[in-house]
Amino acid sequence: MRVVLFEHPSFLDSKSMPRFAGMLAQACAEMGHEVQRWAPRPVLQPLFAGTRLGKWAGYVDQYLLFPRWVRRQLRQALPGTLYVFADQALGPWVPLVQHLPHVVHVHDLLALRSALGLVPENPTGWTGRIYQRYIRRGFRRGRRFICISGRTQSDLVAFGGIDAAKTEVVLNDLNHAFRPLGRDAAVQALNARGLALPEQGCLVHISGGQWYKNFAGVLGLYAEYASRHEQPLPLCLIGPFTDADLARSLKPLPPQAQVRILSGVDARTLEQVYSAAQVLIFPSHAEGFGWPILEAQAAGCPVITTDDAPMNEIAGPEARYVPRLMAGSDAQAWCRAGADQLDDLLRADEPERASRSAACVQWASGFAQGRALQRYLAIYQEVMAAPAGAGDER
Repeated sequence: MRVVLFEHPSFLDSKSMPRFAGMLAQACAEMGHEVQRWAPRPVLQPLFAGTRLGKWAGYVDQYLLFPRWVRRQLRQALPGTLYVFADQALGPWVPLVQHLPHVVHVHDLLALRSALGLVPENPTGWTGRIYQRYIRRGFRRGRRFICISGRTQSDLVAFGGIDAAKTEVVLNDLNHAFRPLGRDAAVQALNARGLALPEQGCLVHISGGQWYKNFAGVLGLYAEYASRHEQPLPLCLIGPFTDADLARSLKPLPPQAQVRILSGVDARTLEQVYSAAQVLIFPSHAEGFGWPILEAQAAGCPVITTDDAPMNEIAGPEARYVPRLMAGSDAQAWCRAGADQLDDLLRADEPERASRSAACVQWASGFAQGRALQRYLAIYQEVMAAPAGAGDER
């Protein structure tokens, strides 16, 4: 089988999507399939990089020049070729191969939901609304869709207008083999980096600064917890935080609160933080998938997260859940309820903690590396084996 993989251009400076596309390409190649990777070349975008015209020049590269190049390549296309879109945001290119075997990977539809006015926490401007409709109009021409969660699948059907029969859920794999390192060893390793953690460890939150991470809610919950204790556990914040944002956000914390900041951590350091942590606090407004939930559990760290999909799809029975913090709701009451959950977890004796940690590891083992890739490849083969035109609109 020949696989042509459509992916985002390099000038978008994304990290997760190139990783995902690379993983697909490697898996297909290892199975003996011939792989080509197609992405827009930076022609006009570099000429305007750093200016307000840079984004628009990138659109010309992606949606005017690249489709012309693709059409030329398709004139030479060989039978037995599958076209794989690494992200539904590449939807404008789907009509180019709608008559050929293809698969669209769907990660999340947060941007589309925002553009439709369904997410009050993330209002979208008029150009963003037009852009998301442009993407949707393209991917609606697709025949087969692989969704990373049940929430993504339901959003694709409800807001993308896709027939559910064309979709399948394949939950993501863990992208690193996280494991418990033991709290003492993890604390010692982190303190060697100057983190100054107590022997009891810490709490942890991971954020990329996106609106849906509910960073204000995390700090409010931690402030409520810290106000109840003379020596609260420190909160380790992992992510690209700016000094100005932190100074403003941390100001309301009580004097005894302790915050540690880590940025640019590798998988090994992240594993140490999870192993040192007593709880991951992760009450997101929304997620595409929610990797930190599984990563923490794989390292034996319990999780407090939001009782909403996809978080409650992947966190399993050992997680503690809080309701989604809705705009206009009583934030203080929400923080108190979350702090109650946190205190309850921290009050557990050592046998109970060990049992919960083992249960977390067991749950996360169901997302072992390679499981999702195997299913992707099986779906690819199914699409290639289907009669010509199967899945077309009638």
